[in-house]
Parts: sequence; C-alpha cells; structure tokens
Amino acid sequence: MKPKHPPARPLFSSGPCTKRPGWSIEALAPALVGRSHRAAPSKARIAEVIERSRDLLGIPADYRVAVVPASDTGAIEMALWSLLGERGVDVLAWESFGKGWQDDIEHHLQIPRTRRLDAPYGALPDLREVDFEQDVVFTWNGTTSGVRVPDADWIPDERAGLVFCDATSAVFAMDVAFEKLDVVTWSWQKVLGGEAAHGMLALSPRAVERLERFTPDRPLPKIFRLTKRGALDEALFEGSTINTPSMLCIEDALDSLRWAEAEGGLPVLIERSRANLAAVAGWVDTTGWVEFLAADPATRSSTSICLAFSEAARRGRSKEDLKAAAKAITRRLDDEGAAYDIGSYRDAPAGLRLWGGATVERADLDALFPWLDWAWEQASG
Repeated sequence: MKPKHPPARPLFSSGPCTKRPGWSIEALAPALVGRSHRAAPSKARIAEVIERSRDLLGIPADYRVAVVPASDTGAIEMALWSLLGERGVDVLAWESFGKGWQDDIEHHLQIPRTRRLDAPYGALPDLREVDFEQDVVFTWNGTTSGVRVPDADWIPDERAGLVFCDATSAVFAMDVAFEKLDVVTWSWQKVLGGEAAHGMLALSPRAVERLERFTPDRPLPKIFRLTKRGALDEALFEGSTINTPSMLCIEDALDSLRWAEAEGGLPVLIERSRANLAAVAGWVDTTGWVEFLAADPATRSSTSICLAFSEAARRGRSKEDLKAAAKAITRRLDDEGAAYDIGSYRDAPAGLRLWGGATVERADLDALFPWLDWAWEQASG
C-alpha cells in the first residue's frame, strides 16, 4: 500500500546536499554582502572558514589551507596543473570523477609515464599495484559509485612522489588521514550541505616544496596560480582569495562549521553518517529488489550510498528496462514529495543513490524506505 507519511526532509541529493538540521535563510543574515572581499572584516571571515575547517578536520598545523575558485573541480584541477609533470603519475579510477582526472592528466596535461589503474563500478583497483615513486592521484570516496578506500594504510609514509586526493564526498564524514596525503581537495556542498562554486585546498610541506622548486612547462590560468615570483602565494592561505568569493556562501560555510562543532565535532559527524549507512543496510537486508553497488562492506561509502538492482530484479529485464524502472521510481517519488534527486549518476549502472552524509537525519531515511518499496512495486508491476 502507498505509505502515508513522507520524510520530513526528502532531500537526498548527492550534491548540493541537504542543509544542516534546523537551517533557515536567517542563518545568512550576518553575511557581509555589499562589502569587498578584500576588506579586513570580509578577509577575516574567509580566514575563519580556513581555520575552523583545519581544526574540525584535524589538518596538520604545517599544512597550508585555502579557499579557491570553482568548487572541488577547480581545487583539484588547480593542483594537477600546478604540480604535475616532474615525474610520472599513477591515476586511480573506479567511477566518473576519477576517470575525468585520468583523461585530464593523460590527454590535456599529457604527463609522460601516466599509468591508469582502473576498476569497474562497485570495486577498487588493486591498491598494492600503486607505484609511489610516481605521483599518485585518487578519489577517497567515489561519489558516483559508492566505493571508497578502506583507509590510508596502503600509502607509505616514505614516498618519492606526491599523493593527490579528491576527498570532496569524504571529508567531514570519514576519517581522512591528511598526514598521508600531500594535496587534498573538497567543497562545502557535500557533507556540510553548503553552497556550490567554492573549493578548498590543503597542501603538505612536500607539496609546497614542489611548488617552489618545480615550474611546469605550460601556461597557467590566473585562477590556477599558487605562487608568485617562484614562492608560495602566502596571502592565498590567509584569506586573500584569487577571485571574488560569495560572502553569502562564506557565511553559510561558517554556519555549517559552527553546527558541526556544536554537534561534537568530527567523531559525531562520522557517526551520523555511519548510522545512515547502517539504516540503509538494514533495509537492503529485508528487500529482494536492491543490493549495494559496492559489494565489499569495507569499501562501502557512508555518504554516496549507491544501490543497484538485485539479481532477482534483473532477471528477465534488459538494461533498458532497468534504466526505465529506475527513472520511474525517481520520478514517482519526486512527484509524491517523498524523495528528490535519488537517481544513479548518468554513467553508473541503473539504480538509486541516497546521500547519507552528516546533515541527513536517520529518521528521514527510515521514513523513505516504505516509499522506495512502494515505488518499485509500481514501476515493476
């Protein structure tokens, strides 16, 4: 039967993600709109985002952290264009964004000795094959596949190359080991539920040393430049952004960071996300038509929770039938106000994707599950 009560917040998009519980537009009232981002109060707000992020995530004190243009994509591209080329690169990919970084490095930057280490949706490459004499580029959590690295134990402390990590759907919900990484990028629009268009970049001392010693043999657009006259642009890491940021977005990021601190910090955020994954796992165990795209629980994302149709659901149905069923489910739940934006990523296998980051309430997921079962019955009947 059709359920009676939809989730209180049917917002399960994997980016931009739902705002923190209790958020309202009044949270942006203190924003310094109409002020120059170069003015001292505005610059102080930007610097506050940097320092609160550093403290909340436990970023080492000797790492530089900055707010940069163009969301996580801008942050990782800035790092790749500015730092790659001194040595070969191992690029890991098991979903769409990792494959995008592979293509950029191989075909646009044309870095010699680029190796692609791939895995299909639902799996990881063999991490034992990574060559740390090379630079290494990977995503901590595959937003479009629901597969994450289990930890950072596969990364040696002593290594010749730099390790670049796109961590945008992992930070604030997973225990990201910054001390094992040289370049880390993320955005506010994922686990913090912040607004888009702004990225963040963290650089280890080894990455800074590379920047100041190595000059790539290619022109760099202004928004990618991290150095001035051969030295790190220190002002960038103190709140003087490359281009004009939105002070509304800065205020929203601060609101999210303060909420995270009030909740109990990173351990509580991680536990909230894990509890959401546990709720989904409990439902999957009781239903016969879906399964996790990530078969191994050790590599299963707690944020971008990707679901595929089970063997029983696939039986007698073509790929086109399954894609049509997934679209019918997402459209029906959208029309009912029960769930928004839960279709799998366009390049991923047909299925569903539920965001389980820290701003999602477990009660909303629990309320969603009967609607999912109902929508499947409607779509498969």
